[in-house]
Amino acid sequence: MTSALTLSSSGSPLASSWPETPPGADPLPGQLDRWLASRGAELVAVRRHIHAHPELSNQEFETAALVARELAVAGLSPRFLPKGNGVICDIGEGERVIALRADLDALPLMDTKDVPYRSTVDNVAHACGHDVHTTILLGVGLALAQLAERDELPGRVRLLFQPAEEQIPSGAPDVIAAGGLKDVAGIYALHCAPQLPTGLVGVRSGPFTAAADTVEVRLTGPGGHTARPHLTADLVHALGRVIVDVPSLLDRRVDPRAGVSMVWGRVHAGEAYNAIPGEGSVKGTVRVLNRDAWREAPELIKKLVQDVISGTGASAEVVYTRGVPPVINDRMASAIIAGAAGAALGPDRVVEAEISMGGEDFAFYLEQVPGAMIRLGTGIPGGGVPRDIHQSGFDVDERCIGYGVRVMVHTALAALSTPML
Repeated sequence: MTSALTLSSSGSPLASSWPETPPGADPLPGQLDRWLASRGAELVAVRRHIHAHPELSNQEFETAALVARELAVAGLSPRFLPKGNGVICDIGEGERVIALRADLDALPLMDTKDVPYRSTVDNVAHACGHDVHTTILLGVGLALAQLAERDELPGRVRLLFQPAEEQIPSGAPDVIAAGGLKDVAGIYALHCAPQLPTGLVGVRSGPFTAAADTVEVRLTGPGGHTARPHLTADLVHALGRVIVDVPSLLDRRVDPRAGVSMVWGRVHAGEAYNAIPGEGSVKGTVRVLNRDAWREAPELIKKLVQDVISGTGASAEVVYTRGVPPVINDRMASAIIAGAAGAALGPDRVVEAEISMGGEDFAFYLEQVPGAMIRLGTGIPGGGVPRDIHQSGFDVDERCIGYGVRVMVHTALAALSTPML
């Protein structure tokens, strides 16, 4: 069986940039530090291969196949999700399971970087770092397999390689339906953070990312001449009231500590400048940090729309579509991964993460079991203003792969040895 770890490194020297064990860090058990150092260039080569061959949400068949091949070569028994675009793999034995999750999919963006591993697929790019997440979790799996072979893994670790994080409906519910959380006591994940220097991680207990829903308001009326708005329903005026007043009123109907943000992104009404249209619409996002406020948002927004257009003569239909819940990190799980990150990298390399109003479907797992997500610094030194995720030129300092593997191996071992989680 051919291993992807023998893939070309795209002509760039890798070994010299692979990070050594950070000063003040605890060594990994079973000589894993030495093993990790010897496999660094190969893991970077895997990341570059995935980066050059991205797959969109629900189409991650080749990426999943690559992951499954590598795990099988290591003596593990991966299984595909029913659609074949995701992988679940257990390592070790025991009734209690700690799960680690990575996402596989890319974004529908052009890759504008001038690098040897630039995307070979038009308008598809790993601009969110999922290639890094996948490579790190693969490295963790291969490292933990070394411990399991020597009966030095104190429990069972489940690797979840998830499809479709970037799409609604997303892939986390499919993983859960396929038994991904069966017997799981806790779950952990990391996400690339270009705002943080490579070698740092950001940890936070409580709200971490926001719920992300979409709302569309469709207004209808008789239409008419702009010279005689009193004889019809001035639909554009009514839309303007929805656009301005609904977010403003929402801010005053919800506890400010709930972190609610309503922002419109698309509006359309009419074609002729002198004709009042008979229909129009506005569509945007609703983001919420508080779980209770998120659950109440649909009905409240529908009522506010009706209140705002009352008296305009227009009729309204509100289509509210659930996206993902908020990621709310468990307190104990956050403490475990913070301690593990400090052991992996040194305590001075663990910082407090900022709250993000972006959405993450890791939240679906946290609705079922306790867990935490952290931010992994990927900032490129000397690169000027870092490219944010979801930008076409996004890239990472590849030393982050080694740091990420160390953090997640320490996390798995720490979580297995913490019975209260």
